[in-house]
Amino acid sequence: MINGDVSFWWNQLGRPSVRSALPGSTHADVCIVGAGYTGLWTAYYLKRAAPQLRIVVLEQRFAGFGASGRNGGWLTNSITGGREQYVGANGAQTDKRGVAARFQAAMNDTVDEVIRVAAREGIDADIIKGGEFTVARNAAQLSRLQAAARAEQQWDETDVELLSAAQATSRINVAGTLGAMWHPHCARIQPAKLASGLARVVEALGVEIFENTRVSEILPNRAVTPNGTVEAEYIVRATEGFTAGLTGLERTWLPMNSSLIATEPLGAEVWENIGWNKRETLGDMAHAYMYAQRTADDRIAIGGRGVPYRFGSRTDADGRTPERTAELLGDILHRFFPATIGASIEHVWSGVLGVPRDWAATVGLDPVTGLAWAGGYVGTGVATTNLAGRTLTDLILGVESALTDLPWVNHRVRGWEPEPLRWLAVTALYQAYTRADHAEATRRSTTSPLARVADVVSGRSH
Repeated sequence: MINGDVSFWWNQLGRPSVRSALPGSTHADVCIVGAGYTGLWTAYYLKRAAPQLRIVVLEQRFAGFGASGRNGGWLTNSITGGREQYVGANGAQTDKRGVAARFQAAMNDTVDEVIRVAAREGIDADIIKGGEFTVARNAAQLSRLQAAARAEQQWDETDVELLSAAQATSRINVAGTLGAMWHPHCARIQPAKLASGLARVVEALGVEIFENTRVSEILPNRAVTPNGTVEAEYIVRATEGFTAGLTGLERTWLPMNSSLIATEPLGAEVWENIGWNKRETLGDMAHAYMYAQRTADDRIAIGGRGVPYRFGSRTDADGRTPERTAELLGDILHRFFPATIGASIEHVWSGVLGVPRDWAATVGLDPVTGLAWAGGYVGTGVATTNLAGRTLTDLILGVESALTDLPWVNHRVRGWEPEPLRWLAVTALYQAYTRADHAEATRRSTTSPLARVADVVSGRSH
């Protein structure tokens, strides 16, 4: 079993040749810090809209090294933190429901936009738009799932179907399924292929990517590195889970760990038992939830939180994962799919994602300082980064558009608590979610009060 080496996705694709580091101080029109999806999408749309701009991207390792090359491969329409937080967020004189509906419609279109660009630019990222499939495996989960489906069906933009146990298992045979819901606005992807392809495309457009160049501090019109300083009219912070490593931003977004395993390619007899023929992404209604996909080469890649947070907002270097986390994910795999018992786990890896204190993603620009930012996706960034890149393009070019009018634009939130409060709180919260899941699986028929309290304390309850 390969533990670490960034991710299975990069092992499958092969690590790219590392680009040159920043050779010294320089000037640019726009400097983007971070060559993940956010930075690459921003560079892509900005260079296409204004090809005369000199755009420099600075990356501490290589393009797609962070969450962009390690995630579960869900290109989905989720609004980070939930759509409901924007209902009523813009004052009594506005069409509150309309604001949230426009945001949801934009996210729906973003899924298709990524697919369109990949096709247009010749990026083969193993994309299949099979929708998102969510199962309930106990009474409390079923109650939450049914309530969630009813709530979604009140919106024209969501297209959710509620499935019985028999309907659900005929599509994906998850052991113990009591019900499921499905919506069409999600595609399975191979994340590293998308990141690698985007980097290739933006370079061909004339964007300069400098790798092995760690930015230590972002200042108005300046990005500081050991190799020199890049001065630019606009500096875009696209660092997501690595934001805490920048001077002065230690408490901005919490770097939360997420871990995955991938099986060996599974045989035809296993897939005959499981089904999963439409390649939907798969999740569940647990509080400490799982997420999974059937890969292009017929493995199951399945993920969850593992060790959610490391003291002092530390981030990993190369995806190495505690053995206990791999065992926990293996247990989930075998509980969901008994037919996989006996299949080997060939890869295990981890990455970090950015979590704002209110669990709401944000994109924005301060025109006075030239500082722009996007992130805090809490694991829903595969699609949201594309919307962020298009929005940042309009903000930087001074274009007022439907995107710059969305409610997450220039959203600000207070920082996380200092250590050790941050570590104690996050650790306790995920222990509470784990205990709540255990209680619901063994004796409770309704949502555990532990989970309700944890939602309020964590800021996930809007």
